[in-house]
Amino acid sequence: MQDIETCKDILRDLVGFPSVSSQSNLPIIAYIAERLSDAGARLEFVTDATGTKANLFATLGPEKPGGIVLSGHTDVVPVDEQLWTSYPFTLAERDGHLFGRGTCDMKGFIACCLTKLDVLAAAAQRRPVHFAFTHDEEVGCVGVQSLVAHLREREIVPAMAIVGEPTRMKVIEGHKGCCEYTVTFTGRSGHSSAPELGINAVEYAARYINRLIELRTGLMEHTPEGTGYQPPHSTLNIGGLEGGMSHNVIAPRAVLKWETRPVVANDLAYVKRQIADYCEHELLPLMRSVAPEAAIETEIVGEAAALEPRAYNAARDLVFALTGQNAAHLVPFGTEAGFFQDVGMDVVVCGPGSIDQAHTPDEFIAVAELEKCLNMLDKLAERWI
Repeated sequence: MQDIETCKDILRDLVGFPSVSSQSNLPIIAYIAERLSDAGARLEFVTDATGTKANLFATLGPEKPGGIVLSGHTDVVPVDEQLWTSYPFTLAERDGHLFGRGTCDMKGFIACCLTKLDVLAAAAQRRPVHFAFTHDEEVGCVGVQSLVAHLREREIVPAMAIVGEPTRMKVIEGHKGCCEYTVTFTGRSGHSSAPELGINAVEYAARYINRLIELRTGLMEHTPEGTGYQPPHSTLNIGGLEGGMSHNVIAPRAVLKWETRPVVANDLAYVKRQIADYCEHELLPLMRSVAPEAAIETEIVGEAAALEPRAYNAARDLVFALTGQNAAHLVPFGTEAGFFQDVGMDVVVCGPGSIDQAHTPDEFIAVAELEKCLNMLDKLAERWI
C-alpha cells in the first residue's frame, strides 16, 4: 500500500513538469537525477546542441558490461486545443484513475522505477541495473539516437532493456518503424491570370501527394508474408499540407508533412527511392523549365527503427518470468526500443497504462496498472540477486 502511495506522489511531481517536446526537459531530468543520485546511482548526461535538452543514463551496481536498462522518455505531447476536465499538469485522481498529461505516456512507468530504487539498488550488487530517460521521443525519437551513440562510445553495453511504453503490461516483442518527413516546395509567384509565368508550389505538392498515394497502394498489395501486424502491411500517411497566399496569387511555397511505418526496411527503401526518382526525373524538370530557382527539399524529422521480433530474446523471456505471461505481441505504434536493439541489446516493450489513452484529452492511467508494474519490478529485484 505504501509503495502505491509513494508512486502516486512521484507521478504527481512528474506530471507537474510541463515537459512538452517544444520546451526544455532539464527541470524534470534534474528531479529524476536527484532521486537516482540519492539511491547511489552514477549519472551520465547527454545534452543536445542547444543545451536545453538532455538524456539521463544512470547505473546502480558494478561498472561492467551486461545488466538491464529500464527506459522511458520524459517528453509529452501538447495539450493545445484539447478540452480537459481538469488541469493537465496537475495530477487528479477519480475512480481509481490518475489523470494528467503523460500519466500513461510515459511518466507512470518512470514513477514506478523511481519508487523501486531502494529494492533495485539492493539487488544490483553483481549485475548492474541501468536507467535511460530521454528527450524528444514524441518528435522523432531524437534523444535516444544520441544516447545510444554515447553507449557505443563507452563500450559497456547493457545486455537487455525494458522500454516501459503503455502496453497494459503485455509483452511486446516487435513493432513497425516510424519515419517522418517534411518536404518544402519552392516555386515562383505571379498573378493567377498568367499561370504559365509561375510555378505553383501547391500544385506540385499535390502531384507529390498523388505519387505517395500510389506508393501506399503498392505497399498494401505487396504485404510481407507472416508479419502478424494489424494492419499487416507498411502504412503511409499524409499528415498536412500548407501553402499559398491568396485566391489570385500563384503559390510560391508549400510545406508537406508525411510519414510511413514500414514493416520491413525494404519497404522504406522502396518508398524513398521511388519518390526521389519522381522528384528528380519528373517534378523538378517541369518546375525548373519555367523557374530555375525551383526546389524540392526534404527534412528527415525522424526515422525510428523498427523493433524486430527474434527467436531468441532474453528480455522477452525475462519479462515472461516476471509477469507470468507466455505470449508476446506485436503493435503498429513506434517506440525507442529498436534503437536499443540496434546497439546490441535484447529488448522488450512492457509498461503500465493503455496506448488508447496516450495523447488524448483527460489522459489517464489506472492505479491497478501502476500496481502491476511495481510488482514486476519487485520480482525483477528478487531475480537479479
